Amino acid sequence: MVKKNAKPYLACIPRNGKDYWYFRRGDTRIRLPDDPDSPEFDRAYWDIRSGKAKKSVATTFEALIVSYYQTPRFMRLKDGTKAEYRRTLELIRDKNGPKDFTKLRRRDVIAARDQYADQWRKANAMVEQISILARHAIDLEWITGNPAQGVEKLKGGSYEAWPEVKLEAYERYCREHGLTVERTIFELCIGTGQRIGDVVAMEWAQFKGGYMEVVQEKTGVRLSIFCPDRLQTYLAQLPRAGRHILAKNLTQHLSKRRAQFLVSEVREAISAKAYVIHGWRYTAAKELAEAGCSDTEIQSVTGHKSLEMVKKYRQQARQKQLSKTAQLRRNRPKTE
Repeated sequence: MVKKNAKPYLACIPRNGKDYWYFRRGDTRIRLPDDPDSPEFDRAYWDIRSGKAKKSVATTFEALIVSYYQTPRFMRLKDGTKAEYRRTLELIRDKNGPKDFTKLRRRDVIAARDQYADQWRKANAMVEQISILARHAIDLEWITGNPAQGVEKLKGGSYEAWPEVKLEAYERYCREHGLTVERTIFELCIGTGQRIGDVVAMEWAQFKGGYMEVVQEKTGVRLSIFCPDRLQTYLAQLPRAGRHILAKNLTQHLSKRRAQFLVSEVREAISAKAYVIHGWRYTAAKELAEAGCSDTEIQSVTGHKSLEMVKKYRQQARQKQLSKTAQLRRNRPKTE
């Protein structure tokens, strides 16, 4: 929602709990100081109105981001991917809108990354999106080289399968507190091995004959996933509140971000903040591997395009089993 101010052509755009002030007239959009009651704000505003403000350049971050949003490359992205890109791009836009993109240097990209050093995924997303913008700027012939190319990404944690004790704690907490939605998210993620974006979009009509029909948002892969007995039993007794299994209302599904928030509340309550919702996808892969499934069988459930992650969990399961076999042999009497 855009807030209007008494001054003409002035608007305030709330975003992420903060107000951003702009002079907006026609195609002109110029960022103003944050405090609308400060002398600096008034001076900047009247400089623009009187024409005293420095003439803005055409190669701004603002213009580049707006241009990128209109490209076929961006328009072809899945809705979920677009939303992820926009979160970072709008952050870049808010901080750098009127600045000249052609002045961007490698050191600036590194500084932008390091600003979020304590949030490695956010830091790496910053590098990725700046690099995407730079490639678009090259296409527009604004620049000839990508200042973000080769900038090292930060290393952080990896998605891991949840340990059994935390899986049991999550289920128990939901059951004891009557958290049906949170439990349903859990059962669908574990049972189908799909990403949360695909899970919230699942419809009752897609569940038939024991199979869940899914078209993965990220990969476009169409899957028919046979649901384990546990999930089939759970869904059979679950009340239907709309077209979707995780229904917001009769026709819309629960949003991905809302689902993540609800799960995070339970994670905090059971001291499982170290384990993320995406880890349930790996839990499914791990359980399939431990059951002796082949790489191809695991892939038929999870829909991974690459077998590398599938092999990882199969190898882990094999190592676990081999260690048991080896130690049991060790336990045999030496006289055998």
